[in-house]
Amino acid sequence: MNKAINFLKQCVSELKKSTWLSRKEVAQSTILVAIVVALTAAYVSVIDFGLTKVLGFFVGGR
Repeated sequence: MNKAINFLKQCVSELKKSTWLSRKEVAQSTILVAIVVALTAAYVSVIDFGLTKVLGFFVGGR
């Protein structure tokens, strides 16, 4: 039990040494990630749609 308490104290000590992002930085990073995800999803969707049409043409589907 003593080891667990010591471990938790060390964890708290290490977390206090960390530098945390400000609210503004977190918001900006979140927006950037959302934009990149949306662009990647759009890109993959366009490629998927195109490949579906090309393969459908060769296979004889509609």
